Amino acid sequence: MKINKTNAARLLDKDRIAYELIPYEVDENDLSAVHVAARLGEDIDCVFKTLVLHGDKNGYFVCVIPGEHEVDLKLAAKISGNKKCDLVPMKELLPLTGYIRGGCSPIGMKKLFPTYIHETCLRFPHIYISAGQRGLQLKLAPEDLIKEVCAEVCILFDE
Repeated sequence: MKINKTNAARLLDKDRIAYELIPYEVDENDLSAVHVAARLGEDIDCVFKTLVLHGDKNGYFVCVIPGEHEVDLKLAAKISGNKKCDLVPMKELLPLTGYIRGGCSPIGMKKLFPTYIHETCLRFPHIYISAGQRGLQLKLAPEDLIKEVCAEVCILFDE
C-alpha cells in the first residue's frame, strides 16, 4: 500500500530527519490518542497528541503531551508566559494551523508557534505524533521532534 507523504513528512525529509509513516484505521467517532495507540498496538505513553492553545499575553502556542493526559492550563499558561490560557476552539484549528482535529501535527503548521513538549517524551527511543492527517502517524525520535519545532521540554501536567 502506497502512503502519500504529508507536508510534515516532507519537512522532515528536507531536514534529513529519520522517521516512519505509520497508517492506522480511523474511527470518526473516536479520534482520541488512546484509540490511535490501541490501533497501533503501542503504549499510550509514547503516543502524543498536539494541542493548540491561546494565552492572554503571548497569543497562540502548542503543547505536545502523552495521549491519555490532559494539559494543566495553569502550568501551560505559566510556562508560556501567560496569566491564563485556553484550548483553541475547534472551528479555529484549521484556519490557524492548516490541520483538522485528529490530524494536527506539531510539524508544518501555517506558522511556527512556540511549542512545549512534556518531559516524558525523553523516556522513549521514539514517539508517535500525527503526520498531519487522520489515519497517519509519524514515528520519530523525540530529540528530532524537539529540534524540528524548536520545542521546550517541560512539565505540562501533574503526574
